[in-house]
Order: sequence, then structure tokens, then C-alpha cells
Amino acid sequence: MTEDSERLLRYAHGIKGMSRRSFLIGSGFGLTLAADLFLTRRVQEEREELQILPITDDDAAQRFPRTRWIIFPGYKTSWEEGGWIANSLQPALSQRGQISVLGYSNRGLNVANIVAALNRYVRIFQVETLYFYGHSFGGMVAIEVASQLRGLGINVELILLDSSPHSRDDVLDQAVFEGVVFLYDAGYRVPTVLRGGYELGERIVNKDERSWQQILNQTLEQLSPLAPSSVLIQSQSSYIYHYNVTRFQGTLGDTRIAFIGNPNDGTVNYSTARPGWAEAFPDNLVSADYVTEGALPAHASPQWNPLIYQSIVVALQDEFLPLPRGGSFKTVY
Repeated sequence: MTEDSERLLRYAHGIKGMSRRSFLIGSGFGLTLAADLFLTRRVQEEREELQILPITDDDAAQRFPRTRWIIFPGYKTSWEEGGWIANSLQPALSQRGQISVLGYSNRGLNVANIVAALNRYVRIFQVETLYFYGHSFGGMVAIEVASQLRGLGINVELILLDSSPHSRDDVLDQAVFEGVVFLYDAGYRVPTVLRGGYELGERIVNKDERSWQQILNQTLEQLSPLAPSSVLIQSQSSYIYHYNVTRFQGTLGDTRIAFIGNPNDGTVNYSTARPGWAEAFPDNLVSADYVTEGALPAHASPQWNPLIYQSIVVALQDEFLPLPRGGSFKTVY
């Protein structure tokens, strides 16, 4: 009898000795794991292409057929949370235009692809007026994209920066860059499970900031097939780390910039980010005085504190984007 035959007989004997209950439990667990891996791979593949996700609003579409707000989501923000942010801001933003959200590609952050996609979007929908909302890290991307679009003849009238860092030095937790950026720049991609284990350990170490339930929920969300890929998160980290705002100075023309934030922000240093943007764009920054007072968490959280953010957005729009006299209702024939 060959060695392979003996191994097969031992395996068969082991199965025979296994209880029916244990066999069913093991099989069920295996099938569940296989289904989860299949679903994760399927969802991740569907999100490999950058998408501009519209928020349905028939009233805004009728009133502002040629005007768009584009929301640039923040670091590690999934497509679903981007939609949640948009829906939280919709009562305010829809007073000046229709709303769409960028769904970043799971292949990684690619500004050239974003510029190309928005260029096509503007041409296809004949957009005449464009506004950007930069959610945290998304504000850095919004500035660069606005700069590049201007070179294509497309002007962004207003960029609202929501607690956006103007450089990596504004990020309070510098550990976010340690290793992650080095590995990405060196060509290494961190598997989702490995990243999940690292960040789970980080949450446990800093448990005083979270309850055990919050740690569990955040870990499950991160490992969800809906969560951004590790490659996307690594590329976002690298983007923040290498961001040089001076590259865009003098390239925005008459685009206006408004900065909002919170002195209690525990993610981005408000005391350095606010003057940093003012120094970089003295001719473009028109407002940096609105504070998201009372917001919890204090950093870029319209999805958690919609009323606070809506009131600020309305005030900014009334001040810098006044409606034409006689109303703004437009009819398309």
C-alpha cells in the first residue's frame, strides 16, 4: 500500500469517528466562511472603478439642473458612509444645487482618474456651476482636483473644507503614517486581515477612548466587504503624507475657499490647519470663522451632528452664494 493510500484511509477513518453534530458544525462554518470571502471579493471587485454617486433629489434637480455639489469623502470613508454624509447635509446643500459623492476606487487613490471622471461628468450633464465639499482628508483632494480642473477650463466656484488638514503635520496621530506609508511607497500592499489586527490592537491599547462594544463594532465595520480596501487606505495615507499645498498656490483663480472646524478636534490640529490654509490661499480664503461647536465627535462629523453642520452650510451659502433676485426656480423645457 502506498503512502498516499494510507493517508487517505486515515483521513476517512477520522471522518467516520467524527460525530454528526461536529461534522455539520464544521461544514456550516466552512460554508459560511467561503460565502463571506466570496461576497467580500465580489463587493471589492465592484468597487474597483471610481464612481460619482448621485443623491436623488427631484426638487433640487428641477431648481438647479446645471449646478452640482461634489462631496469628497474623508480618510477610510466607505461609499455607504459617504452617502450618509451627503444625506445629512442634503437639506442645506440642496438649497444651491444637486449633490453627488465620490466613491473612491478600491485600487487606490488616483487624482488623475478623479479629474478625468469629473471632466466627463461636467460635459455629460452640462454642469455650469460646481461646488466642492471636502470632508476631512477629502478637502486636500478637492483642492488639487479644483486646481487641475481649472487647467481644463472648468472652474470650481466654492470649496468648503470641513476640518481638513493642510499638511501631514496637522494630523495629531502621526502613528497613522508609520510603516503604512513606507510599505506602500516600497510597493507592498497590506492585507485587510493584517491591517484589521493591527488596528484592533491599537484600539485596545487606547481603550479609554472607546467602549468594548465600540471596539467590536468598528472592527466588524472595517472587515465588512463594504469597507474600503487596504490598498485604498494605504494610498490615502501616502497622499496625506506627501501632500504639498504650495503646489497649488496661485492655481485656483477666483475659486473661493471656506474653512470650518472645531478647536476640540482630536484628529486634526485646528490651531495649525486653520492658519495653514489661510497662509496658503490668502486671496481665496473668504471664511474661517465658523466653528462646529457642540459636535461630537468634534472632527468632521456632519453624519452625527447634521443640525450643527446644516446651519453653518446655510449661513455660508447665504453669505457667499446668494440666490438670484426674484427666486431661483428654473424650468427645463
